[in-house]
Amino acid sequence: MPDNNTNISLSSGNDAKAWLARHGINEVECLVPDMNGVLRGKALPTAKFLQALEDRALYLPSSAFLVSIDGRYSGSIDEGFAYSDPDMRMVPDVSTLCLAPGAAPGKAYVFADAFHMDDRPWMASPRHVLRAVLDLYAKRGWRAVVAPEVEFYLTAPNPDPDRPLTAPVGANGRAETVQHPYDMAGLEEFEPVIRRIYDYAAAAGLPLDTLIHESGTAQLEINFLHGDALPLADKVLLFKRLTRQAAQQSGMHATFMAKPIAAQAGSSMHLHMSVIDEAGRTLFAGSDDADTAMFGHFIGGLQKYVPEIMPLFAPNVNSFRRIRPNHSAPANIEWSHDN
Repeated sequence: MPDNNTNISLSSGNDAKAWLARHGINEVECLVPDMNGVLRGKALPTAKFLQALEDRALYLPSSAFLVSIDGRYSGSIDEGFAYSDPDMRMVPDVSTLCLAPGAAPGKAYVFADAFHMDDRPWMASPRHVLRAVLDLYAKRGWRAVVAPEVEFYLTAPNPDPDRPLTAPVGANGRAETVQHPYDMAGLEEFEPVIRRIYDYAAAAGLPLDTLIHESGTAQLEINFLHGDALPLADKVLLFKRLTRQAAQQSGMHATFMAKPIAAQAGSSMHLHMSVIDEAGRTLFAGSDDADTAMFGHFIGGLQKYVPEIMPLFAPNVNSFRRIRPNHSAPANIEWSHDN
């Protein structure tokens, strides 16, 4: 397995140039995530990318952040920008350079931050928003640690969007028709695509942990190892892209929709969260493992503000099809241990 950005520290254009040459990269995709988790951006030949990196001359229309999940602009361009659609400067974060194993050979991915032309952060960028929140933690000597769990369905090819999604044919020549949560034989039915997902994730430096068969037919859940919030946010988006590529190359599709199949369990991304101090001690539990007052305030803050941020947690109609009582979905703000 070739080395990637998890094994070396990339902090400069010279580091990036050496890494790109060592891996034979001839094209780089510069990725700017939007609030829908869609990776927007530009693809460049390697030489052009390095020149743009040196000159700080990589641009994208700022209207890219107005595109909704269905590809339409939120409102109209005229409403969003009264007189123009100004460019924003894309500044690649070379520490995020990684191989693109699901694409053609010789391609790499890199995340980029969006700035105004006077170098102010473009705050419609979720990377900037998250970084600003993490800075508030850092000022108190704290660090947020997260571990995502990502659920998704494998489905049969579905060229007609008006037809319901169905489970793909497994290794035994049949499609799953009943729910088998935690079924290891069920996982084995999709061993080729699962192996491809693991291989792609390893090549791209994604810190995957365990995998299970979830409640739905051909529904899987994969866990990430605990880590810092911003790198893991990037890696979850890459995981979704690599998983879709792996599924397509295995003759099926992968969907991360909240409720892709009406009569089946919904999918979500569960987020394990903790806060530690500069010595690495958790602030949510005392020496006797009892909940701390800070943990109580953390839960209380979630209960107070989650209703206001539901448009971010559930940004479209399909999201709310999942959120129903008695369906293992957060239909209320109650909390208890292992709730």
